[in-house]
Amino acid sequence: MRRANVSVVTQMSSTDVADLKPYAEFALIAYCLPLIVGSWSCGSSCEALSDFKVSLTGGNDDSIQYYYVGYWPTKNTVVVAHEGTDPTSILAVLTDANCLMEHLDSTLFPGVDGSVQVHSGFADEHAKTASAILTEVKSLISQYKATSVTLVGHSLGGALAEIECVFMALNLPSHIAIKGVTYGKPRVGNSAWAALFDSLVSDFKRVNNQKDFVPIVPGSELGYSHVHGEVHIISDDQVVLCPGDDDSTDDQCTVKSVPDIFEGNVLDHLGPYQGIYIGFCLLQLP
Repeated sequence: MRRANVSVVTQMSSTDVADLKPYAEFALIAYCLPLIVGSWSCGSSCEALSDFKVSLTGGNDDSIQYYYVGYWPTKNTVVVAHEGTDPTSILAVLTDANCLMEHLDSTLFPGVDGSVQVHSGFADEHAKTASAILTEVKSLISQYKATSVTLVGHSLGGALAEIECVFMALNLPSHIAIKGVTYGKPRVGNSAWAALFDSLVSDFKRVNNQKDFVPIVPGSELGYSHVHGEVHIISDDQVVLCPGDDDSTDDQCTVKSVPDIFEGNVLDHLGPYQGIYIGFCLLQLP
Protein backbone atom coordinates (compact mmCIF):
# COMPACT_ATOMS: atom_id res chain seq x y z
CA MET A 1 0.00 0.00 0.00
CA ARG A 2 1.77 3.11 -1.22
CA ARG A 3 1.50 6.60 0.16
CA ALA A 4 -2.09 7.74 -0.18
CA ASN A 5 -1.26 11.40 -0.89
CA VAL A 6 -4.70 12.34 0.40
CA SER A 7 -5.51 16.02 0.67
CA VAL A 8 -8.60 15.47 2.80
CA VAL A 9 -9.63 12.83 5.33
CA THR A 10 -10.52 9.71 3.37
CA GLN A 11 -12.42 6.61 4.48
CA MET A 12 -10.39 3.43 3.99
CA SER A 13 -12.05 0.54 2.22
CA SER A 14 -12.70 -2.65 4.17
CA THR A 15 -10.20 -4.42 1.90
CA ASP A 16 -7.42 -1.95 2.67
CA VAL A 17 -8.15 -2.16 6.40
CA ALA A 18 -8.06 -5.97 6.28
CA ASP A 19 -4.72 -5.82 4.46
CA LEU A 20 -3.18 -4.24 7.58
CA LYS A 21 -4.02 -7.18 9.87
CA PRO A 22 -0.88 -9.29 9.22
CA TYR A 23 1.29 -6.36 10.29
CA ALA A 24 -0.59 -6.11 13.59
CA GLU A 25 0.16 -9.83 14.08
CA PHE A 26 3.86 -9.20 13.45
CA ALA A 27 3.85 -6.30 15.94
CA LEU A 28 2.13 -8.45 18.58
CA ILE A 29 4.61 -11.30 18.15
CA ALA A 30 7.49 -8.92 18.96
CA TYR A 31 6.33 -8.93 22.59
CA CYS A 32 7.00 -12.68 22.92
CA LEU A 33 10.16 -14.21 24.35
CA PRO A 34 12.88 -14.75 21.72
CA LEU A 35 12.77 -18.49 22.52
CA ILE A 36 9.10 -18.60 21.54
CA VAL A 37 9.59 -16.44 18.46
CA GLY A 38 12.60 -18.47 17.35
CA SER A 39 10.49 -21.63 17.25
CA TRP A 40 7.52 -19.71 15.79
CA SER A 41 5.27 -21.19 18.46
CA CYS A 42 3.38 -18.12 19.68
CA GLY A 43 -0.12 -19.43 19.11
CA SER A 44 -2.73 -17.93 16.81
CA SER A 45 -0.58 -15.01 15.60
CA CYS A 46 2.21 -17.32 14.45
CA GLU A 47 -0.37 -19.67 12.94
CA ALA A 48 -1.82 -16.76 10.94
CA LEU A 49 1.65 -16.18 9.45
CA SER A 50 2.56 -19.85 9.13
CA ASP A 51 4.87 -19.41 6.13
CA PHE A 52 7.10 -16.87 7.89
CA LYS A 53 10.71 -17.99 8.35
CA VAL A 54 12.30 -16.39 11.40
CA SER A 55 16.09 -16.23 11.21
CA LEU A 56 17.22 -13.91 14.03
CA THR A 57 15.83 -13.04 17.45
CA GLY A 58 17.28 -10.92 20.22
CA GLY A 59 16.80 -8.53 23.09
CA ASN A 60 16.31 -9.03 26.81
CA ASP A 61 13.16 -6.95 27.49
CA ASP A 62 15.30 -4.64 29.62
CA SER A 63 18.32 -2.83 28.21
CA ILE A 64 17.42 -4.03 24.70
CA GLN A 65 13.85 -4.43 23.45
CA TYR A 66 12.97 -7.80 21.95
CA TYR A 67 13.26 -7.94 18.18
CA TYR A 68 13.20 -10.47 15.37
CA VAL A 69 14.03 -10.71 11.68
CA GLY A 70 12.81 -13.17 9.07
CA TYR A 71 11.53 -13.78 5.57
CA TRP A 72 7.83 -13.62 4.58
CA PRO A 73 7.27 -15.49 1.30
CA THR A 74 3.71 -14.19 0.91
CA LYS A 75 5.06 -10.71 0.18
CA ASN A 76 8.63 -11.69 -0.80
CA THR A 77 9.83 -9.33 1.92
CA VAL A 78 12.20 -9.35 4.86
CA VAL A 79 10.38 -8.36 8.06
CA VAL A 80 11.98 -6.64 11.06
CA ALA A 81 9.82 -6.21 14.16
CA HIS A 82 10.61 -4.49 17.46
CA GLU A 83 8.93 -4.85 20.85
CA GLY A 84 7.29 -1.81 22.38
CA THR A 85 6.67 -0.93 26.01
CA ASP A 86 3.65 -0.49 28.23
CA PRO A 87 1.85 2.86 27.88
CA THR A 88 2.52 4.06 31.42
CA SER A 89 6.27 3.59 30.94
CA ILE A 90 6.42 5.31 27.57
CA LEU A 91 4.34 8.23 28.83
CA ALA A 92 6.86 8.80 31.63
CA VAL A 93 9.72 8.81 29.12
CA LEU A 94 8.03 11.06 26.59
CA THR A 95 6.64 13.80 28.80
CA ASP A 96 9.66 14.80 30.85
CA ALA A 97 13.24 15.98 30.44
CA ASN A 98 14.18 12.79 28.59
CA CYS A 99 12.72 14.31 25.41
CA LEU A 100 16.04 15.75 24.28
CA MET A 101 16.86 15.29 20.60
CA GLU A 102 20.20 14.50 19.02
CA HIS A 103 21.76 14.36 15.57
CA LEU A 104 21.83 11.04 13.78
CA ASP A 105 24.99 8.94 13.88
CA SER A 106 26.73 9.70 10.58
CA THR A 107 28.10 6.16 10.39
CA LEU A 108 24.64 4.62 10.57
CA PHE A 109 22.93 7.39 8.60
CA PRO A 110 25.42 8.56 5.96
CA GLY A 111 24.90 11.87 4.21
CA VAL A 112 22.06 13.15 6.42
CA ASP A 113 21.89 16.92 6.91
CA GLY A 114 22.87 18.25 10.32
CA SER A 115 19.46 19.84 10.83
CA VAL A 116 17.85 16.40 11.24
CA GLN A 117 17.33 15.39 14.86
CA VAL A 118 15.53 12.54 16.63
CA HIS A 119 14.67 11.58 20.20
CA SER A 120 17.97 10.66 21.86
CA GLY A 121 16.55 7.62 23.66
CA PHE A 122 15.09 6.20 20.45
CA ALA A 123 18.33 6.79 18.57
CA ASP A 124 20.37 5.09 21.31
CA GLU A 125 18.02 2.09 21.40
CA HIS A 126 18.14 1.72 17.62
CA ALA A 127 21.93 1.86 17.56
CA LYS A 128 22.21 -1.15 19.91
CA THR A 129 20.88 -3.55 17.28
CA ALA A 130 21.27 -1.69 13.98
CA SER A 131 24.40 -3.42 12.68
CA ALA A 132 23.27 -6.95 13.57
CA ILE A 133 19.85 -6.41 12.03
CA LEU A 134 21.26 -4.86 8.84
CA THR A 135 23.65 -7.79 8.40
CA GLU A 136 20.77 -10.26 8.75
CA VAL A 137 18.54 -8.29 6.39
CA LYS A 138 21.23 -8.25 3.71
CA SER A 139 21.77 -11.99 4.15
CA LEU A 140 18.05 -12.76 3.75
CA ILE A 141 17.74 -10.52 0.69
CA SER A 142 20.59 -12.43 -0.90
CA GLN A 143 19.26 -15.84 0.14
CA TYR A 144 15.64 -15.38 -0.92
CA LYS A 145 15.94 -12.65 -3.57
CA ALA A 146 13.55 -10.51 -1.53
CA THR A 147 12.45 -7.30 -3.19
CA SER A 148 11.52 -5.31 -0.08
CA VAL A 149 12.08 -4.83 3.64
CA THR A 150 9.15 -4.28 6.01
CA LEU A 151 9.60 -2.57 9.39
CA VAL A 152 6.93 -3.11 12.04
CA GLY A 153 6.38 -2.14 15.66
CA HIS A 154 3.97 -0.92 18.34
CA SER A 155 4.57 1.96 20.76
CA LEU A 156 8.34 2.32 21.33
CA GLY A 157 8.75 -0.49 18.78
CA GLY A 158 6.95 1.70 16.27
CA ALA A 159 9.39 4.53 16.91
CA LEU A 160 12.27 2.12 16.29
CA ALA A 161 10.59 0.90 13.11
CA GLU A 162 10.29 4.50 11.86
CA ILE A 163 13.99 5.13 12.45
CA GLU A 164 14.84 1.81 10.85
CA CYS A 165 12.90 2.70 7.70
CA VAL A 166 15.34 5.54 7.04
CA PHE A 167 18.30 3.44 8.15
CA MET A 168 17.42 0.74 5.63
CA ALA A 169 16.70 3.24 2.86
CA LEU A 170 20.19 4.72 3.30
CA ASN A 171 22.05 1.40 3.64
CA LEU A 172 20.40 -0.91 1.13
CA PRO A 173 20.43 -0.83 -2.69
CA SER A 174 17.86 1.56 -4.15
CA HIS A 175 15.92 -1.24 -5.85
CA ILE A 176 14.93 -2.67 -2.45
CA ALA A 177 11.57 -1.17 -1.49
CA ILE A 178 11.07 0.02 2.09
CA LYS A 179 7.69 -0.39 3.82
CA GLY A 180 6.71 0.53 7.36
CA VAL A 181 3.60 -0.16 9.43
CA THR A 182 3.45 1.05 13.03
CA TYR A 183 0.85 1.06 15.80
CA GLY A 184 0.42 3.67 18.54
CA LYS A 185 3.75 5.26 17.69
CA PRO A 186 4.98 8.43 19.43
CA ARG A 187 6.59 11.29 17.57
CA VAL A 188 10.23 10.51 16.75
CA GLY A 189 12.03 13.62 15.52
CA ASN A 190 11.86 17.21 14.37
CA SER A 191 10.36 18.65 11.17
CA ALA A 192 13.65 18.12 9.30
CA TRP A 193 13.45 14.43 10.25
CA ALA A 194 9.86 14.27 9.00
CA ALA A 195 10.87 15.89 5.71
CA LEU A 196 13.77 13.45 5.27
CA PHE A 197 11.54 10.49 6.08
CA ASP A 198 8.81 11.59 3.68
CA SER A 199 11.38 11.96 0.88
CA LEU A 200 12.81 8.46 1.40
CA VAL A 201 9.89 6.28 2.50
CA SER A 202 6.68 6.48 0.50
CA ASP A 203 5.06 3.24 1.70
CA PHE A 204 4.28 3.95 5.34
CA LYS A 205 1.26 3.64 7.60
CA ARG A 206 1.23 4.81 11.23
CA VAL A 207 -1.97 3.45 12.75
CA ASN A 208 -3.51 5.28 15.71
CA ASN A 209 -6.40 3.82 17.68
CA GLN A 210 -9.27 6.00 18.83
CA LYS A 211 -8.24 8.09 21.89
CA ASP A 212 -4.71 6.72 22.33
CA PHE A 213 -2.56 9.53 23.72
CA VAL A 214 0.88 8.09 22.88
CA PRO A 215 0.81 9.47 19.30
CA ILE A 216 0.58 13.05 20.64
CA VAL A 217 3.82 12.82 22.64
CA PRO A 218 6.47 14.16 22.76
CA GLY A 219 4.65 17.43 22.23
CA SER A 220 4.97 19.50 19.09
CA GLU A 221 5.84 22.44 21.35
CA LEU A 222 9.14 20.60 22.00
CA GLY A 223 9.94 20.67 18.29
CA TYR A 224 8.67 17.17 17.44
CA SER A 225 6.71 16.32 14.30
CA HIS A 226 5.13 13.15 12.93
CA VAL A 227 5.88 11.84 9.46
CA HIS A 228 3.19 11.16 6.86
CA GLY A 229 0.86 8.17 6.76
CA GLU A 230 -1.62 8.52 9.62
CA VAL A 231 -4.37 5.90 9.70
CA HIS A 232 -6.87 6.70 12.44
CA ILE A 233 -9.20 4.01 13.78
CA ILE A 234 -12.27 5.93 14.89
CA SER A 235 -14.35 2.80 15.47
CA ASP A 236 -14.35 -0.81 14.34
CA ASP A 237 -16.13 0.11 11.11
CA GLN A 238 -14.66 3.57 10.52
CA VAL A 239 -10.97 3.91 9.66
CA VAL A 240 -9.65 6.99 7.88
CA LEU A 241 -6.50 8.18 6.13
CA CYS A 242 -5.39 11.60 7.36
CA PRO A 243 -3.55 14.14 5.19
CA GLY A 244 -0.20 15.77 5.84
CA ASP A 245 2.34 14.91 8.51
CA ASP A 246 1.28 16.33 11.86
CA ASP A 247 -0.92 19.17 10.72
CA SER A 248 -4.37 17.76 9.99
CA THR A 249 -7.09 20.08 11.23
CA ASP A 250 -9.89 17.52 10.94
CA ASP A 251 -11.58 16.25 14.10
CA GLN A 252 -11.36 12.69 12.76
CA CYS A 253 -7.54 12.74 13.02
CA THR A 254 -5.52 12.21 16.18
CA VAL A 255 -3.99 15.62 16.70
CA LYS A 256 -7.48 17.15 16.95
CA SER A 257 -9.42 14.27 18.51
CA VAL A 258 -6.85 13.89 21.32
CA PRO A 259 -5.70 17.47 22.03
CA ASP A 260 -3.91 16.50 25.27
CA ILE A 261 -3.11 13.39 27.30
CA PHE A 262 -5.93 14.11 29.75
CA GLU A 263 -8.48 13.52 27.00
CA GLY A 264 -6.83 10.27 25.93
CA ASN A 265 -7.49 6.69 26.95
CA VAL A 266 -4.56 4.49 27.94
CA LEU A 267 -6.45 1.31 27.00
CA ASP A 268 -6.80 2.47 23.38
CA HIS A 269 -3.01 2.21 23.09
CA LEU A 270 -3.37 -1.57 23.27
CA GLY A 271 -6.00 -1.77 20.55
CA PRO A 272 -7.89 -3.30 19.03
CA TYR A 273 -6.03 -2.96 15.74
CA GLN A 274 -7.98 -4.94 13.14
CA GLY A 275 -9.29 -7.00 16.05
CA ILE A 276 -5.85 -7.52 17.62
CA TYR A 277 -4.67 -6.22 20.99
CA ILE A 278 -0.93 -5.43 21.07
CA GLY A 279 1.24 -4.99 24.14
CA PHE A 280 1.66 -8.44 25.60
CA CYS A 281 2.42 -11.93 24.32
CA LEU A 282 -0.62 -14.17 24.28
CA LEU A 283 1.54 -17.25 24.75
CA GLN A 284 4.49 -17.37 27.12
CA LEU A 285 6.38 -20.15 28.79
CA PRO A 286 4.74 -21.53 31.98
